[in-house]
Amino acid sequence: MKVLAICASPRKGGNSDVLCDQFLKGAIEEGNEVKKINLADMNISPCVACYGCTKSHQCVKKDDMAQIQQELIDADIIVLATPVYFYSIDAQMKIMIDRCLPRYREIINKDFYYIITAADPEHSAADETIAGLRGYLRCLPGAKEQGIIYGTGTWDKGDVYLHPSFEKAYAMGKTIGEAE
Repeated sequence: MKVLAICASPRKGGNSDVLCDQFLKGAIEEGNEVKKINLADMNISPCVACYGCTKSHQCVKKDDMAQIQQELIDADIIVLATPVYFYSIDAQMKIMIDRCLPRYREIINKDFYYIITAADPEHSAADETIAGLRGYLRCLPGAKEQGIIYGTGTWDKGDVYLHPSFEKAYAMGKTIGEAE
């Protein structure tokens, strides 16, 4: 299977980034083809709601989003990894989601996994973040949520190495595709 991980953390080696790598490590060991995109490394401007894309299905902005959108369309499994900022999705993830407008109807029949990290130790700290990701999936034909990895209670870079989510991310990566 083609697995695409979209990591929205602006912090390289941060907790979301590490859990994303753990998930992909498990997926690779099971023979899956994987690709990771770090949104912090990409040049993506926010949507300006010009709707120039409605007929052409191409954004008027010429940046890295066209490449990311094609990767989303081509993947079988998509992992969305985001830290929780003020109890919501971080800006990088939200910009990417909004910029899917030109071709979102082509992101069809995908299995999705979420990786959420937050300083707050309660899983409920991720409720709004998960609601935002679920809202995105509601717009994608045939999208299926398959699992959530909660890295809650991780604030400092590296906290996740001693957190149960570290092993859970690896284990979940090894089992992708089994939920069907």
